[in-house]
Amino acid sequence: MKQPPKVVVLGSINMDLVCTTEQRPEPGETVLGTGFTMVPGGKGANQAIAARRSGAVVEFLGAVGRDLFTPRLRQVLTDSEVGAARLRSVPGSSGVATIVVDNGGENSIIVTPGANARMTELDEADLATIAGADILLCQLEIPIETVTAGARHARAHGTTVILNPSPVRELPAELWREIDVAVVNSGEADRFDAALDQVPHVIITRGADGADYRGPDGDLHCPSPKVRVVDTTGAGDAFTGALAAAWHRGPEQALAWACAAGALAATELGASKSIPDAGSIAELLDDPALNPGSDR
Repeated sequence: MKQPPKVVVLGSINMDLVCTTEQRPEPGETVLGTGFTMVPGGKGANQAIAARRSGAVVEFLGAVGRDLFTPRLRQVLTDSEVGAARLRSVPGSSGVATIVVDNGGENSIIVTPGANARMTELDEADLATIAGADILLCQLEIPIETVTAGARHARAHGTTVILNPSPVRELPAELWREIDVAVVNSGEADRFDAALDQVPHVIITRGADGADYRGPDGDLHCPSPKVRVVDTTGAGDAFTGALAAAWHRGPEQALAWACAAGALAATELGASKSIPDAGSIAELLDDPALNPGSDR
């Protein structure tokens, strides 16, 4: 049996407060909701869970506060078999995302960073965890200085760096130099534009239209499987985590795997709840041999 890839996720973990409504409110408008649920989320945690369910061995580096959400946020990682030994506890509140989802599955999100904003440094154990991984997967819901330090250490030790630069903000040139793979949506691609030219592998997600890839060996497009969309929250995170788990198989297979994971994630309400496992992804692709956790 091949050893599964080791993925370290350096990122955020939040409690998602999800309201459903027929139509999202316009500025100054009040609308009635049709449902409410609390679901652990955060781009970092979602991507970590997605990578684990796709077959990788995953460690999570992040922070929670000291509030009523903390036990459940820790539990979702351990229940998902994501390593949480490096999940630190800091004073104050945990991260919270307030999400409104309409009948079409589209969403509006407000993220309050909380403890994620206090993930301001990496200790020796964190750095050793990064150095021992095959892939470091990062986003931008924690301080950029911390992401840059993690990426720099990863590059120095031969760990592949995958960055999902979301939410969009200005990035230092030093961070761009450390990135091996960038995963962006079409809007982010337009925003970063020329900066992406220095990244060896660039993947642009296009929702229901799949994803595009450009790299040293050329370009390719991968269509998205057709599914019934319920909630797009977390679909991008499912895509990115699955991509990290399958990256060792090469861009073409990794892209197909990620597109299937993203599509399946949109079929259920709630980000972490909707993330598919490897068996479901392989079944949708009708090719069990693509399963990163498979013996085949």
